[in-house]
Amino acid sequence: MKRRSLPVAVAFAATAALLLTACGGEEGSSKADDEIAGADTGKAASSPAPSATATDSAKRPDVELPKDVTNNFDGWKTGDATKDAVLTDTSRRIDALAYAITQGDPEEPVLGFYYKDDALLRAADWVQEFVKAKKSMTGETRYFKPKVDVYEEGKATLTYCSFEGEAFVKDRKTGEAEKTPVTDNSYLLYATRLERNDKGVWQTAALNSERGNDSCTP
Repeated sequence: MKRRSLPVAVAFAATAALLLTACGGEEGSSKADDEIAGADTGKAASSPAPSATATDSAKRPDVELPKDVTNNFDGWKTGDATKDAVLTDTSRRIDALAYAITQGDPEEPVLGFYYKDDALLRAADWVQEFVKAKKSMTGETRYFKPKVDVYEEGKATLTYCSFEGEAFVKDRKTGEAEKTPVTDNSYLLYATRLERNDKGVWQTAALNSERGNDSCTP
């Protein structure tokens, strides 16, 4: 079953009625063709995004999220340099989207650094939905159970889970968080495809997700 989902999308759907499908996917689409793959590892201790492990020529932009927005990445380190580079740039891509949402800027340049092709267009569209609804985001999102497959030189797939039960949409003017209860839909399974560009950055080219998948729920 194909789904569209985004951070804090459950609350956003309830308060702004902007989702196109019943479930939420980070700049994914109900028309996406990618099937969700499984995930099979357990929970790990909370940790910040991993450091880059592969050398490249790219000078990555500094992204500083607001103090009330936190992304935690659990177990996002494998010991393999290439896989860790994929995980590192994916964590930066996740931060980039959160940054663009909080800044209210669908043309934020950092999006184009970590996204490409259709994934970039959908990311910008999603930020624009927040702008139109005069919403932002707040709280903490946990990302866990990453599984990387570098199936070809410069190409990889990555599946991972997220827990959004402590992340909420907030009103941009009042700053008030629109809290929602924790349910199975607070957990998402993501499936992504990445390509490494000529500067060494692993860019997300395709992304699909599903809420309440058994691979991610407790």
